[in-house]
Amino acid sequence: MKTLLLTAAAVALLAMAGCDRKPAPATRAADGKVHILCTTFPMYLFTRNVTAGSKTISVEMMAAASAGCPHDYVLTPQDMQAITGADALIINGLGMEEFLSGMLAKAGPKVRIIDTSRGIDGVIEMAHEEAGHDDHHHEHCQFNPHLFASPKMAAKVVANIAAALGELAPGEASLFAANAAAYQQRLAALGEEFAKAAQALPNKKIVTQHAVFDYLARDCGLEIVAVIEAAPGQEPSAADMLKIIRTVRDSGAAAVFTEPQYSPKAAQAIARETNVRVAELDPVASGPADAPLDYYQAVMRANLATLQNALGRGDMKPEAADAAID
Repeated sequence: MKTLLLTAAAVALLAMAGCDRKPAPATRAADGKVHILCTTFPMYLFTRNVTAGSKTISVEMMAAASAGCPHDYVLTPQDMQAITGADALIINGLGMEEFLSGMLAKAGPKVRIIDTSRGIDGVIEMAHEEAGHDDHHHEHCQFNPHLFASPKMAAKVVANIAAALGELAPGEASLFAANAAAYQQRLAALGEEFAKAAQALPNKKIVTQHAVFDYLARDCGLEIVAVIEAAPGQEPSAADMLKIIRTVRDSGAAAVFTEPQYSPKAAQAIARETNVRVAELDPVASGPADAPLDYYQAVMRANLATLQNALGRGDMKPEAADAAID
């Protein structure tokens, strides 16, 4: 219930900050720029693609590029200073930025909140268990916020960013729209590559580290039979490990996938116990601060190659598959 209350509070604060009303064009700062602050690396990367060539927009990132999904992020005084000094704050939405709860009101009405998930259809609901006062576990539903890990859904996020920035800087709205359209085409082509390649995979059953790849799996027809970390960054209990191991064996899953943002130890243990492949997929939740504009496509194509190597050799033992890849 605490999570739901925090989410509700965040939604209310976002509305107070101006999500639901059309903004007036932003007033340029002393340097002549409209300052945009992005909460996470994916939002920063997408926004840079949309604003490429802009003479009026300045784009900065709040969390460090290496931070990954900010599920447990804690605001610093520097973050708050950056928020209050921005013209707009671009957020992932869908509860990803619960750390902003109770803080946005302090930013004042000057800062417009751009929720990049706003109005997007096809959002996945996922179960979330919490212990109640009677020590019984209660299941609630919340939305999966990891739209960015799917090229198909990322394209929708990009469209929202372009539309919002076009309202803030109407003089360059056509530039943002053109950049977004070109970027969406590249993302759509990337999504088609995933879908086409997945059709040929002999085994589409996988285990993931946390629920970051649910949208990508849906796009590709992959079946996630188990998730190692119910809460991101929280190692599974011994009982949970045994349950996952049984699920992997019973389902015939082909591989367990880790993420560079989290420890691979639990995944490696599961892979050893079940004799399946273990490999790393990067959801592009983090990256270099000076990442090139095509960084997302490069990482996702590397992910596609990893999926094909891990799942495309159904008649090979894990050791043989490793040797073939190396």
